[in-house]
Amino acid sequence: MSKIENDVCGVLLVNKHEGVTSHDIVNKIRRLYGTKKVGHTGTLDPLATGVLPILIGRSAKASEYLLSESKEYVAHLRLGLTTDTEDITGKVLTTSEAIPTKGEFFEACRHFEGEITQIPPMYSALKVNGQKLVDLARQGIEVERQGRKITIYSIIPEEVSEIEGIYRIRVACSKGTYIRTLCADIGAFLGCGATMTQLERTVSGNFKIEDTYTIEQLENMSLEERTSLLIPTEELFAEAEAVILPDFYSRLFRSGCEIYLAKIKKQFPVDTFLRVYDGDGFLALGQVKEYDQGLAIKSIKLFRI
Repeated sequence: MSKIENDVCGVLLVNKHEGVTSHDIVNKIRRLYGTKKVGHTGTLDPLATGVLPILIGRSAKASEYLLSESKEYVAHLRLGLTTDTEDITGKVLTTSEAIPTKGEFFEACRHFEGEITQIPPMYSALKVNGQKLVDLARQGIEVERQGRKITIYSIIPEEVSEIEGIYRIRVACSKGTYIRTLCADIGAFLGCGATMTQLERTVSGNFKIEDTYTIEQLENMSLEERTSLLIPTEELFAEAEAVILPDFYSRLFRSGCEIYLAKIKKQFPVDTFLRVYDGDGFLALGQVKEYDQGLAIKSIKLFRI
């Protein structure tokens, strides 16, 4: 293993461009940073652009433990059109000339705010009985999908074109929301259908579009310059409270022992996630659980041995 592969670690904020998959971006970052240890958080479809946090080195171990669920998007949609993929790249299924008024569209958007149940689209990477839905969809097979609870914190509709039925919506939502399905559902609610034509993710957790870099920008930098852009892994868990362990307890913690809150004179509710530090910096993501002798912190993912 190379020295680069050992040393490079952190979060890179990429502004994904249209026409490539999230996995394509990962492959480019592997080459640019000289390491195979690269992952991403929150897949974006080829049509979509915007914030794609890339996890490099030891940070790649964090993806399944991310705490933040908030996302924000700007989507364009066209009323009076439906496709099999729920976006403009798909096969047209229906068209309608019965386009609702702007007021009716704005009111329909408000109907979807709050906690709602969303049925994942067939053209998605979700698996049913071990098979990806998208693979089944490409074979012309449609299967029943379970609805999932999501939260739409806000939808701000905007008219962006003099052409009737073309709108932009700004959506703040929980993790796991399919924006193209939201567009399709709004269209179904109005009775005319709708298809997403553009999508940009502007916020992912604590990361914003203005802090991202394009692949082209990264390719024009030296490795030293690219490495200087990496955000510390602990920023992935910025919403969690922090605790610093003295050396003695840090050694026990790294060995897998639970650290009782009473021993370190701390108080946290059960199930609290914590950013755990020692004298050398960020160490792990921990969680408070109830044990025989009371509440204690135990590691759920070490980022430094």
